[in-house]
Amino acid sequence: MRVTEAALPLLRRSSNPNVVTVSSSMGSFWAVNNPDRPEFHVPLALYAASKSAATMLTVQYAKAHPGIKFNALEPGTTATDMTAAMGIGRSPEESARTVVRLATLDADGPTGTFQDETGELRW
Repeated sequence: MRVTEAALPLLRRSSNPNVVTVSSSMGSFWAVNNPDRPEFHVPLALYAASKSAATMLTVQYAKAHPGIKFNALEPGTTATDMTAAMGIGRSPEESARTVVRLATLDADGPTGTFQDETGELRW
């Protein structure tokens, strides 16, 4: 939040401002309550709550600053230090493709969404 607030003056001067929040479907009420989703079986309460808050901040910023596109993203399970012990995840480069897509949306692109590589997700 502090970084976003500090960046707002610069974003307002941009010809096509985009903010991408890296969130997770672990913070999605829809995903964690859906037995067909992997998130249903992962009991990481604090992580899930923090990602839910990050996505809600994104939605609220999108509403408060209509001239700036704010979108949250589910990057997919990514091989990071956090997932190393589980031996899961795709490369950070592969997950970054969605970040780049959202960061380079054109002026008509969506705002206030939660997306993965296939498009908008339920939240």
